[in-house]
Amino acid sequence: MDIHKSHSRYWLETYGCQMNTAESNALESALQAAGMQPAKSAEEADCAILNTCSVRKTAENRIWGRIGFFQHLKQSQALTLVVTGCMAERLGDEFLKDAPAVDHVMGTNDKQRIAALLSGGSDERDTAYSFTESYHKEGDVKSYIPIMNGCNNFCAYCIVPYVRGREVSRDPQSIYDEVARLEQAGVREITLLGQNVNSYDYTYRGQIIRFPDLLNEISHRVSSIQWIRFESPHPKDFSKALIDVIAQQPVVAKHLHVPLQSGSSRVLEMMHRRYSRERYLQLIGDLKTAVPQITFTTDVMVGFPGETEKDFSDTLSLMQDVRFLEAFMYYFNPREGTKAVDMPDQIPTEIRMQRLQKLIDLQRSITHEEKKKRCKGQHLVLVEQISKKNEFQYLGRTEHDEMVVFEPKSTIAIGDFVSVELQGLVGNTFTAVHSVD
Repeated sequence: MDIHKSHSRYWLETYGCQMNTAESNALESALQAAGMQPAKSAEEADCAILNTCSVRKTAENRIWGRIGFFQHLKQSQALTLVVTGCMAERLGDEFLKDAPAVDHVMGTNDKQRIAALLSGGSDERDTAYSFTESYHKEGDVKSYIPIMNGCNNFCAYCIVPYVRGREVSRDPQSIYDEVARLEQAGVREITLLGQNVNSYDYTYRGQIIRFPDLLNEISHRVSSIQWIRFESPHPKDFSKALIDVIAQQPVVAKHLHVPLQSGSSRVLEMMHRRYSRERYLQLIGDLKTAVPQITFTTDVMVGFPGETEKDFSDTLSLMQDVRFLEAFMYYFNPREGTKAVDMPDQIPTEIRMQRLQKLIDLQRSITHEEKKKRCKGQHLVLVEQISKKNEFQYLGRTEHDEMVVFEPKSTIAIGDFVSVELQGLVGNTFTAVHSVD
């Protein structure tokens, strides 16, 4: 198939992190600016784009399954298949050898060239990551703003530095300009994004701007945007200056995702995380002291090579001490190209799965107990959508990123902030009564 022909209808699938979602939003804007329109289904498209994730093997397995689907689809229709993102960066031209259904492979730095490629332009590869002007999806009341890309940490288990490259911070003026456009577009919540967001560092007009400076400046610039979030911060880069901004700026949401990975100092050292159990607990304590109402979610891995029962027990006890509202939990999955692949004392899969189930069971009980405690009082929620289960109910989220379902007592719209009184809990979703003055 001639990859350089012009296309009119695209089908875009996005996998993995929030950065991929943001970059897909920017890609869609570029595709539409080039005259292309989204197809209603893959079967109606003349080109399909898979924006892939490579963080875990399970993510890559899903992509291989989708490639099989499109290979079958191409037997009955003319379709150009483009694979981009981190998995494309990791495998490169091997994709073309192993998956003949794939017409083109474009890495993490090449996503913005896809629109030109599909409208008949060049497929020359970029060597450096570049930011675009906007990552907003038209009509959304929440938006991601990538402020940095890449990672310099080289945690032993992580593929990100190899597929995203070294850390690159975005020009702050470009960020301020995007914030201003989002205000004009009626966006009510923004999330500043980076693989290691709080390592942001940019020299601007002779002045070094670090993440606390950037966050503080954005906080002063917004008006209709009422909540600012950021993900994901690295515990080792969490400064007192950042804690002060979170405490002092009402617009910064008092809810943080702070990746833990392990509660064992020994395992954290083997992971090359560059903080200890004690340092992590001190950070959480400092945040709670500065912001008493703050809540946390986290990432936790079990079964890292060499993890003993004592190490695993340390993780369980830390989870009980901190009492995260929620956690993303997974077992160690070796990624080719990372240091952990060749580490001694690999944990058998059966033990990794047993430990993971124990961790999940503990966190589920903590989540339920903590959310029951929070099921009271008035809360402001951002209205996000009409419930798919009941057209008379709306779904919203609190400042602490908790889902709330309620039936409005007056006319409201998506993007409104409304006050509700929490009444009950169904699964992890709060039920509430709309409060009307």
